Amino acid sequence: MSYFTWKEAGLTSDCASLEAMASRFEEAASLMRRMAKQGFELNTQGREQQITHRDSDVFESWGFINEEPAFRQLTLMNDATKGSPAH
Repeated sequence: MSYFTWKEAGLTSDCASLEAMASRFEEAASLMRRMAKQGFELNTQGREQQITHRDSDVFESWGFINEEPAFRQLTLMNDATKGSPAH
């Protein structure tokens, strides 16, 4: 019997059939297209691929967790509050 080994496991490890795998890929592709339309971008940092968005409010509204180092997040927050009226 001829065969090949499927090595991708993160997206399809729980799929029981090729149809289930296809459905999973279609769902993922749809999500990626929606994200691209909303301004998300794919950036490569060394060997890592990172999904980014320039607007932290949009990023957070999708429920994503910001993986930037805490000191960088604080810098961004500080920059964002400059120019806003004090309460």
